Amino acid sequence: MAGVSLRPEVTMAQRKRQLVSDELTEAALQLMAQEGFDAVTVDAIAAAAGVSKRTFFRYFASKEDVVVQFLADMGAGMHDELAARPAAERPSTALRHAVWVAMAACADGVEHSGRALRVVQLILRTPALRARFLEHQAQWRDDLAAETARRLGLAPEADLYPRLAAGAALVAFDTVLRRWSDSDGADDPAALTDRAFAVLAPALDADQGLP
Repeated sequence: MAGVSLRPEVTMAQRKRQLVSDELTEAALQLMAQEGFDAVTVDAIAAAAGVSKRTFFRYFASKEDVVVQFLADMGAGMHDELAARPAAERPSTALRHAVWVAMAACADGVEHSGRALRVVQLILRTPALRARFLEHQAQWRDDLAAETARRLGLAPEADLYPRLAAGAALVAFDTVLRRWSDSDGADDPAALTDRAFAVLAPALDADQGLP
């Protein structure tokens, strides 16, 4: 019918999909916390969430992805933030803001940060999940390097700086994430991020002839 918007139906479908995804993630986290990652099966996760195994595979390719997907969108957030930073901003400042977007996604709000902390700790302490998470970071590095090169007018394949800068930023991210995890969320992630980039800033900025 003319003039009738489909937006409400789309919104409801998206909300339903997010709800099922959240229920699967929560069920997986609870089971893995109780029984360990290796002992938990896809069948058990689906049953705990009240869905079929077939439904599970509509949302996730594997039990690893149930957990890692919680953090997988961080890379897009970092890239978008870096692309939006002022063109004249120092590389260290722009990359610090980009990394903070990812850390804030973990630490934003008491309820959310508690759930995120469990995910982060599970990933960092489980070799299979850690490997999957590092695969995601490899793609993030490529994306950050390409955006860094664009911002500075460098050739991403010919110049060393973009990949080195992107790699350093992700080392900072990984270090802050691990310290926050090891402290059980007690350490301030914003302060940790600032400290990490205070160490990196001289190298990140000096290569660009900045004082």
